[in-house]
Amino acid sequence: MVRLFLSGDGPQSRILGAILLLILFCLAFAPFLFPGTRSLETAARICIFIVLVASYDLLLGYAGIVSFAHTMFFGLGAYGVAITTQRMGTSYESLILGTMAGAGIAAVLALVIALFSLRVRAIFFAMITLAVASAVAVLVSQLSAITGGEDGMNIRIPRELTPAFRPFDEPVLGVRFSGRHLNYYLVFFTCLILFLGMLRIVNSPFGRVLQAIRENAFRAEAIGYRVIWYRVTATILSAVVAALAGSVFAVWLRYVGPATTLGVEIMLDILLIVVIGGMGTMYGAVVGTAIFVLAQNYLKDWMGGASDAVGFMPLLPDLLSPDRWLMWLGILFILSVYFFPTGIVGRLRGVT
Repeated sequence: MVRLFLSGDGPQSRILGAILLLILFCLAFAPFLFPGTRSLETAARICIFIVLVASYDLLLGYAGIVSFAHTMFFGLGAYGVAITTQRMGTSYESLILGTMAGAGIAAVLALVIALFSLRVRAIFFAMITLAVASAVAVLVSQLSAITGGEDGMNIRIPRELTPAFRPFDEPVLGVRFSGRHLNYYLVFFTCLILFLGMLRIVNSPFGRVLQAIRENAFRAEAIGYRVIWYRVTATILSAVVAALAGSVFAVWLRYVGPATTLGVEIMLDILLIVVIGGMGTMYGAVVGTAIFVLAQNYLKDWMGGASDAVGFMPLLPDLLSPDRWLMWLGILFILSVYFFPTGIVGRLRGVT
């Protein structure tokens, strides 16, 4: 079954294969390997952003479409769950209905944007998506009666997915298992299925045509492929997967707001991760997200320890001050682009 999903697209490198297996192992057993609320939060965010970044890579890396509206679809999925649970109450049915509603609205909106915009040049399409995403973000902030405005909305989820639920009286492998852990594994397996599904899509005949269109759209159209149809389909698929990732994120976080799902910073993070991991690889989403999210969450702490360790030396403690973590994150990004122009995965695939 896994071989069917992978469709022959292996890591093509022992080093990359080992890294991917390590990431999969760490995420699968994160509650037991890295106990603690912060570690579990980091692992869940990695899972969700792998799917979100991979869905954007489907659009940018495989179809060659530059869009700045990806966080809009992510937010639609999150708000779909939040609004539905607020109206229908706490139940699995409301979560499923909200997820389906968010994905459906994202698909319709992606279809409208694609049909009206994909015939123009790439830069103009990017500007149109940016304008639509900005308009939706403003609309969400203004419709406070429905969306909670700038304050956002708290989401009520079934008790079985909250820390209050204790399915076992005794610790499991040394961990006091709770509904929070069940929620994490809901996130993990949902994201795993979505990622494998996208991996299968990009290695199907449909994915091969997308890559041909990315390389030369005129040639692809000349040999009989309906370029617009393929681009529209890719846009819709990407939007639906992003919306599903947003729904999972909302269930995990139990809160949704403009800053957590619709912020420009999230779009910039997605772009950075795609470039760091490697465009048009899918596996780049896994490696890039793991590195980026870990740096976001722990680089500041690591720098604090390093600053204390070199406290006896001049200048270095100030350079390694935790307050400068964002500067070092930017330096790491510049170095990764310089030494890995095709992304980390692209570079590692050249090493057997």
